[in-house]
Amino acid sequence: MTVDGGLSRRQMLLKTAMAFNGVVGVLLAVPIVRYILSPVTKVRKPGYDSWVSLGPIDRFPPGETRLATYRHPDAQALDGETADIACWVRHTEGEHFQVFAINCAHLGCPVRWFPQSSLFMCPCHGGAYYADGSRASGPPERGLFEYRFRILDEKLQIEAGATPTPGSSPASASLVNISGSNMTKRPPCA
Repeated sequence: MTVDGGLSRRQMLLKTAMAFNGVVGVLLAVPIVRYILSPVTKVRKPGYDSWVSLGPIDRFPPGETRLATYRHPDAQALDGETADIACWVRHTEGEHFQVFAINCAHLGCPVRWFPQSSLFMCPCHGGAYYADGSRASGPPERGLFEYRFRILDEKLQIEAGATPTPGSSPASASLVNISGSNMTKRPPCA
């Protein structure tokens, strides 16, 4: 059967199917192209590189570790209290501070500071950390995560937009010598 204009039923269904497949192909290509081009077009949110004030430095006496809270810089109105984040501030001397994330490096449970023993303790699996945040015992394989800090107008500020992770702090970076200069020549399994 031929429709007016010289198209057979088979030709019309073939063209309709091709048009439908073309529309589906374009709809599938849009997210794939956006994913491929995202590193080029990606713009960081303004809160990502934000410095947040924890308060005046007088609030953190030298030699003491205190709990402080701040509001996440990228918080939305619906976040409520979940956008209030706690951290531990240790004033070592002068204008040098250590600001630790409250989460254990093992599974993220909140650690507590015990001034009697000068240890941070994790209630979940018994992880313990020294006052400087390094691992003391338990299942965590590393020390507490540390925020970068600065002092501006007599106020302690931390870089709070990015969550501290291994390798994010230049102070936590260390190099291991694997060149063999101080190693004996042995097979790897010996």
